Order: sequence, then C-alpha cells, then structure tokens
Amino acid sequence: MSAQELFIVFAISIVLGVIFAFSFTVEPRRLINGVLFNFFAVTFLVALAIAILRSGNLLLISVTGVLFLIIILIVALLFALHLFWLLWNAILVWRREGHSLSNMLTLYIAIGLLLIEIAASFGRRFIPDPLYFSLAIFFGLGGFYVLLTLYNFLTVLILYNFRPQPHNRTFLIVLGAGLLHGDQVSPLLASRIDAAIKFYRKQIKKGRPAPRIIFSGGKGSDEAISEAMTMQRYALGKGIPEGDTLLEDQSTTTLENMQFSKRLITQEIGESPYKASFFTNNYHLFRAGIFARMAGIAANGVGGATSFYFLPNAVIREYLALVVLYKRRHAVAFGLIVLIAIAEFLRVWHLG
Repeated sequence: MSAQELFIVFAISIVLGVIFAFSFTVEPRRLINGVLFNFFAVTFLVALAIAILRSGNLLLISVTGVLFLIIILIVALLFALHLFWLLWNAILVWRREGHSLSNMLTLYIAIGLLLIEIAASFGRRFIPDPLYFSLAIFFGLGGFYVLLTLYNFLTVLILYNFRPQPHNRTFLIVLGAGLLHGDQVSPLLASRIDAAIKFYRKQIKKGRPAPRIIFSGGKGSDEAISEAMTMQRYALGKGIPEGDTLLEDQSTTTLENMQFSKRLITQEIGESPYKASFFTNNYHLFRAGIFARMAGIAANGVGGATSFYFLPNAVIREYLALVVLYKRRHAVAFGLIVLIAIAEFLRVWHLG
C-alpha cells in the first residue's frame, strides 16, 4: 500500500471517529454508537498495522506481532472452551444466587449449544441433505447475527459505563431492585445506593449544592415494604440527611422508575431546568438509559459494581431484554435468514 493510500485509510478512520464522537456526545443511549465505534476501531487498527509494517522497524513489528498473536490466542481459547466456562459460570451462579430462570441463562445456552454441536456432528446421517444444509445455513447465519449484535451491545454497554457524569446534579435517581427477605437491601441494590452516596458526597466535597436523592421502587407482592423506603433507610444509616432524599414508591419496572421519577421531579421544581443522573448496576446501565430516553427524562447513568461471576449471566439477560425491546428489527433480520435457508433448501433439493 502506497503512502497516499495509507493516508486515505487513516483519514477514513478519523472521519468515522469524529462521527462516533459527535453521535455519542449528542445521545449516548443509542445502539448505533456501537456500530460507529467498531467501524472506527477496525479502520484505525488496520491503518496502524499497515503503518507499523511499512516502518521497517523490526523491534516494533515483533512486539506488536506478538501482542496480536496473544489476543488471537485468547479469543480462540474462549471460543474453544465456551461450553466449559458457560457451565462453570452456571454452577457458580446456581450456588450463590439461587435457581431462578433468570439466573440459569448460561446453563441453558450451554445445553443449547451442546445439542446444536451434537446435531451438527451426527445429523448428516439422519437428516436429508436439503434440510441439513438449510438448517446449517439458518444456524450459521443466525449464530453470526447473534454474536454480532451481542458484540455491538457489549461495545455500547462498556462505552456508556465509561461516560463521565459531572458533579453538578440536581437529582440522583437510584433504581430499585428486589429485596432480600422482603425488607432487606440485596448486595446488588446496595451497590447502586453506594454509588449514589459516593457521587453525592463527592459533589458536596467539590463545593457544590447537595443533590436530592430519589429512591425509586415500589412494593412487590413478596415484599413487606417498598424498595424505595428500604433504600432510604439504608442511605440514612450511611449518614445521608433525610431532607436530601425523596421517595418514589409506585414503580414496578425500569420504565416506570424513570416516568414516575420524572413526575416527582416536576412536582418538586415545576418546569425549572435540572440536571440528573440515575444509578443502577453496570450491566443494566445502558438499557436503563434507553428507558430514561423513552420517559423523556434528561439523565444518564452511573453503574454500581457487580460481582464478576454474575456478569456473564446478567449481560446475557440484558441482551435478551434488548432483543425483546427491539423485536421488530430482529424479526426482520431473522426473516431474511429464514428466506436464505429456504433458498438453500430449494437449491440442494433441485440438485439432487
């Protein structure tokens, strides 16, 4: 590649980077930001690799080559051991978090992948060629589409978690989660409250007015008191003044958390301008941001820490929730995959 062609590749990368930065700054709660960032990253890395090879610096080429091989080996190892780590994670979550359906997603995925791999290995003996090849096309393209959209979701989730929130907020909205024993804050919920408390204290330390903390969460059928009141009690025990807290105790979903919190803000300050941030767990942050946008609330999020072993199951759950939220576009994509599989079936059937 000539120097002029390399310059063009770098220029394309810079343009894509500017487009991503503009889009992410204007509205970070969109899936398209992941697509834009990945296009930027791929073109930039390609241009950088070409520039390193053209430099003729053997040490630089060797070091970057080794790093590249290490990354490839790690990715290959993850793919090769995907069933092992999915099952390991499922067992870990089973022991520590219980046996609910939502906690067993990695187990069900591992079982499903195992069945698909067994069918791919032995199905040729029992399934007619037209059906076998059309199923191979369907699962191949379907699996690629799932991996692609999952990767894009992971990209925007990570980017959104790293988006800084200025310490000049008027309101901090803490989203509720299920209670332990009907009246106790769970570790996941505690991490949300602790993140808000940390933000609250840092804002005061910077010499700015104390924000009001809105605890948002209604009372479930198996709960003795509302999540909002339980969270407030936890925060008061941590030294937060009661006068700096507000309760929104009617919501039952994340969307309602946002809608009812916005209504509470309006009751407090009318139509005056405000700045808000919401607090949830890091894996839930992006979807909560989408619901904030749907509710018309001017807020972005701060993610509380989550135990590492729980993240794979939680992230998969969030991905599936987004698939349901945007089910029409995914239905169109899988409709096209089905049509391609049918076309392959007809092609093989016609040939033989």
